[in-house]
Amino acid sequence: MGFTVAQGLMLLLLIASTMAVSKANRGCKFGNQPFHHSHHPNNTRTSNRIIVGDSYHWNFGFNYTDWAIKHGPFYLNDTLIFKYDPPSPNTFPHSVYLLPNLRSFTKCNLRKATMVGNVTQGSGKGFEFKLKRPQKPHYFACGERNGFHCVNGTMKFFVKPIFR
Repeated sequence: MGFTVAQGLMLLLLIASTMAVSKANRGCKFGNQPFHHSHHPNNTRTSNRIIVGDSYHWNFGFNYTDWAIKHGPFYLNDTLIFKYDPPSPNTFPHSVYLLPNLRSFTKCNLRKATMVGNVTQGSGKGFEFKLKRPQKPHYFACGERNGFHCVNGTMKFFVKPIFR
């Protein structure tokens, strides 16, 4: 089953409308967030260290696409911190992959992806990923259980860092 032109256009429309809403909401207060400023917490003059998923960290069942939309924009040289439990009989293992393109991201195809965090690197203080490619999307996904955590649509997100 291939990727059709209609599917590609729908995805492009979805991304464009999401970006338009995000830009239109810039400067607004963001829902029930724990800050009380009229600006977004990532709208600073210096690079930020951002914990992916906030206090929920990198875990199955949390919607990271929604999280990324609410915490954007992301800037060049911001650092994403991925925290997750190491493998144990009581937890699901997690990893972090950087996918090469939108098609791999939408299909959760990990064949050409690069593992940036293995199942043990997220424990403790977590591991850091610095956003170094300006104006280019960084597609992240959990690759465990043959990509199931990505396929269900929750353990994946992308950011497109911009200049400050």
